[in-house]
Order: sequence, then C-alpha cells, then structure tokens
Amino acid sequence: MPRLISFRSAAACALALLIGLTATTPAGAKDGGVPAELRVLTGGRVLAEETLRTGTTSIPTSAGATCFGEGTGGSGNPVTVKGATALGLLAHAARSHAALRPLLITDHFSFGLGLCGVGGQLEKEGGASWYLTVNHVNPEVGGEMAKLHAGDEVLWDLTAAFPYPDELALSAPTSAQAGKPFAVRVFSYDEKGKRRAAAGVRVTGASGPTNSAGRATVTLSKPTLLTADLGGDIPSNRVGVCLGGRCPGGSNR
Repeated sequence: MPRLISFRSAAACALALLIGLTATTPAGAKDGGVPAELRVLTGGRVLAEETLRTGTTSIPTSAGATCFGEGTGGSGNPVTVKGATALGLLAHAARSHAALRPLLITDHFSFGLGLCGVGGQLEKEGGASWYLTVNHVNPEVGGEMAKLHAGDEVLWDLTAAFPYPDELALSAPTSAQAGKPFAVRVFSYDEKGKRRAAAGVRVTGASGPTNSAGRATVTLSKPTLLTADLGGDIPSNRVGVCLGGRCPGGSNR
C-alpha cells in the first residue's frame, strides 16, 4: 500500500494516510480524465472492479476517521487532489458504488491524507491497513501522490499481513465453447512488481490447481467469471468468459 513513510512503524498510518482514498466529487480533466482499472478488495471480497476515468478530485474529510488514535479525525473540510491519481480513482468510483461508501479520510497529519475506511471496512491502528499497488507495484507514496497514466491497473486491498501478500494475476480467453477445455495462466507479483509463475493456485472451473508454470485447464458449461485464489495471496482479477455469445454478469461486456 502506499506509505507516507518508508518504514513499517509508520506503515499503518502511511498506508492509509498515503492512500488518501477520499472521495466524492471528482472533476474530470479537460480530455475527459485518465482511464484506469480499479480493484478494491477486503478479506478476499471484491468491493469494486471496473475501468473508469478520473481527474482532479475534491475530497471531503471526516471527523470519524480516527483509526490512528484519539483526536486524529479529519477537519471536515474538503481537500482537492489534482490530476489523475490512485486516490482520485477510488474517490470517483465511490460516487457510483455504494459498496465503497463511506470513505473515511483524515487531514489531521501534515504529511498527507490518512485513509481509515472504505465501505465500512476499517483500517486499525497497529493492525489491518490499506495496501496500494499500481501496475502490481507498491508505489510507496500516498494514494494522492500516485499519478496515473492511461491503462494503469490500481489495486486497493485491506490486509493485516506484513510483509504484504503477493498479488495474483489471471490470464484467460474472454470467449470459449461450452464443454471444450481451454488454457489459463496465473502469475503472482510481490510488492516490488517481481513476477513469477504461480503454482498450486485454484482457478474457477479448472480440472486441478495450476502447475509449476502457472498453467491450468478450464472447462465451462455456462458463461462464468473466472478468478484465481491461493491461501493468503491477494485473489486475482476476474475474467469474464462468454459462451455462445452469452456473457456472465459483472464482466463489463
């Protein structure tokens, strides 16, 4: 996740603070904003996964954002985050996704915004914290400082683990024939973005876990959203596979 400070002792604060996952009224850039893919998870549960645009964002702070200790709540005044950022993307998404509200942000600290909660899922002092990656890499800056470019992939995940868990990524075709096997592949990324084939991963509809090359064979009888999962790792992106022109709900098709 994004850290306000480079060491773990400040990680809880850093993560949330950096994150600045604040939201409500994002104003798009003159060109309509920067398109990026957003995933928000907590405990393996997907709160949001979609591609949308973001630009300069006005973010309200909350007196209820007190996860960093008594007296650390926000002022209640809005904060403007300029340009396309990981924070602004989350804020934009929260406008249309009830599952992401409320966003609890504090501007109590001079070194950055602090994120306490997304959709009722709260960071806890000395415990779970919000982890941010952009293109599978921990930017190690606050979410409001993590600048985005077109096509970037942004992940926010509430995790109690440290070091941070690896992030799984699933590659699969978006269409197939019913009853006909097809191949998928899974990779894992550490927080530095180092990629490796992920073995032993469970993939929806697969005949068995992935092999040492991260490969598995899937057979479907109906349109399905595929995902890959392995213990404490962050679950993969979802891939919607269409059959006979019919596509699964939530696949953005």
